[in-house]
Amino acid sequence: MADAGAPQVDTDPAVDHDPPVLIVGGTVFDGSGERAGLRADVLVRDGIVAQIGLDLPVPDGATVVDATGKWVTPGFVDLHTHYDAEIEIAPALGESVRHGVTSVLVGSCGLSFAMGTPEDLADQFCRVEAVPYDTVLPLLEKVKDWETPAEYLDHLDSLPLGPNVTAMFGHSAVRVAVMGLGRSVDDDVKPTGAELDAMTDHLQGALDAGYLGMSFNTLPWDKLDGDRYRSKSTPSVYAKWKEYRHFAKVLRSRGKVMQMVPDLAGRWNIPLIGLISTGVRRRSLKMMVISMVDSVAMRGTHRMAGAMTSFLNDRLGAEMRWQSLPLPFELWVDGMEVPVMEELGAGTQALHETDLEARKALLADPAWREMFKKQWSNPLSPKAWHRDLDEPKIIDCPDPALVGRSFASVAKERGIEPLDCFLDLQQEFGNDLRWYTVVGNDRLKELEYVVTHPTVLIGFSDAGAHLRNMAYYDFPLHLLRLQVRAEAEGRDLMSPERAVHRLTGEIADYLGIDAGHLEVGRRADVVVVDPTTLDDRLDPISEDEMVGMPDLQRLVRRHDDCVPAVLVNGRLAWHDGAFAPGFGDRKGYGHVLRSLT
Repeated sequence: MADAGAPQVDTDPAVDHDPPVLIVGGTVFDGSGERAGLRADVLVRDGIVAQIGLDLPVPDGATVVDATGKWVTPGFVDLHTHYDAEIEIAPALGESVRHGVTSVLVGSCGLSFAMGTPEDLADQFCRVEAVPYDTVLPLLEKVKDWETPAEYLDHLDSLPLGPNVTAMFGHSAVRVAVMGLGRSVDDDVKPTGAELDAMTDHLQGALDAGYLGMSFNTLPWDKLDGDRYRSKSTPSVYAKWKEYRHFAKVLRSRGKVMQMVPDLAGRWNIPLIGLISTGVRRRSLKMMVISMVDSVAMRGTHRMAGAMTSFLNDRLGAEMRWQSLPLPFELWVDGMEVPVMEELGAGTQALHETDLEARKALLADPAWREMFKKQWSNPLSPKAWHRDLDEPKIIDCPDPALVGRSFASVAKERGIEPLDCFLDLQQEFGNDLRWYTVVGNDRLKELEYVVTHPTVLIGFSDAGAHLRNMAYYDFPLHLLRLQVRAEAEGRDLMSPERAVHRLTGEIADYLGIDAGHLEVGRRADVVVVDPTTLDDRLDPISEDEMVGMPDLQRLVRRHDDCVPAVLVNGRLAWHDGAFAPGFGDRKGYGHVLRSLT
């Protein structure tokens, strides 16, 4: 696989399809969740599943994949990524594909490259998703050749995509494109009637072009980058509920999806979001909400969310679903470079400083420190991070004596308060101080509650974002591991076919895209998984150079022995620990998946 910047597209018109692929001896799951896995061979030819059966003959020139003792499943679907920038640099998106993900969704959290100027898009995207601004802005200035949402999908389809790509239409993007960035982040400004009509027309055009729906954000902690309106919340946050309801009405009438980031500052708007989805005397609205987590900071909220959503869905006709991760929610942090610091006004003030020496000076200022400590210690302060400084561990630091220790233990040695120690180390070492913490999903029983809950859709990877903070490209394997381990222990968590369904057909059917099913005559997105490897091998994490982003090492978990083979659109993309020749350089693998409804 090439890893250079501008993709080299294979334009040879004589190459339509790769040779046939015969997957032999595996246990085949079709993605429906209704049928147990059956021992069978799968023949893939001309991009589709041609046959499923026993002892199929090997066609001339076919590549044979031995799946004996392994599972053969539809390609996994990642319903929450921020690959919007990376796809322009390295459209293979190999970190996802090598773990069996064959379809990804972009345009989450109100953020989308569907329309807008390069500077506006970079300002909206980079800080909240922790992607380098000085890489993304020049990239957009170079590659942006689209003006409308429809043209953006055509642009994506022109790239040598690795996985299939589907998209939400971002509310922030269209708000800025119509109102201008300044007006869109002014709390005292509402869109005029003409502006609301224009946004609606753009949404209708996007839905006509095949977007799955529209994404919104009501979380004020998510901030703008750039130097024009830096540290203002993202534009979607400034809309009033009348505006959200207006677009919900459009999505409801079209049978499309509304994706919402709730206001975690108070969680007060989660019931309102649920009520928008209800279908009493009207059509239900598909509502995806981010995210159900067994939060260390607020224990029990995941069960409250599950009970509320079940009531809304079962009694009031809602179609509300939570996006959720099937593994502990972990964060790795350089200095203060992490979204949870934006929970505090003083944290936002520190991250506002892009010059790290200026930031250190701010952290040394007594008045700022007093403000930070007051906000940190406020018992009424909402939080997504627990702020227990006995839990995080220092994993890298210019002072090697601190590595492996908690902030609280260092504070005790120095005879100071843990928060003073935390700020002292931040001020002394800046981004050279790297630490690790667990935000949620740290209790197995509660994690199993989350992943089995009927209102949950599995997937909240944030792939392509928070490159130094998280690494959930492999999330499907962690759900399968939960199933395998529970079965080995004699516990009834879920069947293998149900686990596969949760990662494939269930998501694809809810989104309304042609994916997630392994059936004769359908497009051949296929994964071979070795269930005997779904063990502690999934845990180690490492760093690897980020293609197209100089000097940036991103976090990855790689388990090449867990996924022996991946096919996208009938082409073998990944096999025996290596990408296929031409993968990432030539077209013919992934395509843009447009809404079926």
